[in-house]
Amino acid sequence: MAASKNMATPFYTKLAMVLVSLIALVFIAILGKKILSPLLFSLLFSILLLPIANFLERKLKLPRSAASILSVLILISGIAFILYIVISQLTNLADDWPMFKTQLTSSINNLQDWIASTFHVNIEKQKTYVNNATSSMLATGTTVLGETVVSLSSILLFLVFSMIDTFFLLFYRRLILKFLLAVFKDENSVVVHDIIQNVQTIIRKYILGLLFEMVIVATVCCIALWIMGVKYAILLGLITGLFNIIPYIGIFTALAISTIITFATAATASKVLLVVIVIVVIHLVDSNMLFPMIVGYQVRINALVTVLGAVTGEMLWGIPGMFLAIPVIAIFKIIFDRIESLKPWGILLGDEKDEKQPAPLLITPQTGKQEAENNTIIN
Repeated sequence: MAASKNMATPFYTKLAMVLVSLIALVFIAILGKKILSPLLFSLLFSILLLPIANFLERKLKLPRSAASILSVLILISGIAFILYIVISQLTNLADDWPMFKTQLTSSINNLQDWIASTFHVNIEKQKTYVNNATSSMLATGTTVLGETVVSLSSILLFLVFSMIDTFFLLFYRRLILKFLLAVFKDENSVVVHDIIQNVQTIIRKYILGLLFEMVIVATVCCIALWIMGVKYAILLGLITGLFNIIPYIGIFTALAISTIITFATAATASKVLLVVIVIVVIHLVDSNMLFPMIVGYQVRINALVTVLGAVTGEMLWGIPGMFLAIPVIAIFKIIFDRIESLKPWGILLGDEKDEKQPAPLLITPQTGKQEAENNTIIN
């Protein structure tokens, strides 16, 4: 007993190993951004589409390749439908651009008059400042245009690679399962199956809950703005719903866009204030009631870890990193909760208010390896 205590790893050694591991993971994440980012999105897409692929393969007797391709095409059709609705609304805004420009100019003039009367800054000084800012923007206009084209090209390539990776993950899902089982010892196969099944179940519920929440927010916002008589109410509601799925920064971006469009089209400043109030109230209700009820119940992660994860994800991968932060942390928590030596990390990621214990094994050791393989969703 004394010998085993002497051979125990000191705390500072464990701490150093943890820090080195974290640094290595961050370094790999930064270097592999262009590969890992679409791959993680593809993993989420494939988990979401897995029941459809299984249905097409089992019930309709389609080959695995055909079932995988058809599932991806269904996903592409859904994304295309959303983009069609948004683009159609943007087309209406483009058709009204001359009027939009005139109203924006009028609103800016009114704002200048208000600033001059309230803060005693004459209009000439304001125009000088605006002209200097405009000249600076025009000087860098070519660079901004080039970066925009590159960004659009990058987004298109990102979507293409994500769809291709989704197809291959669906097509080779049994091979991936065999690989994961082969990596670990036979006595750990039950835990591996349970982790895989829980990851699929929770992540799928999280994504579906997020989409349901997006629909509710967009619908309520569209109806509220339409009742208020706000022009482009549908467009602003769609923007608010879509941007709402991006943690924290999304709602502020939607608020800024809605404020600018309403400011340029509304006849009074009171309507702009009402739009701001409506969006803020919807966000408060969503974040304090809808999200915990629909999404938060599926992913029990405390607020501190969520904020840190979103900030870290944005630092590493930008907006995609912010979106992927919560699912990735949820996957890690599922793994930590089911490995004895990592359970303290699972406690750190969890919510203190949640008195429930981690979900029990969906596949118990008594069921045996063969039944575990039959019960796993990937088969």
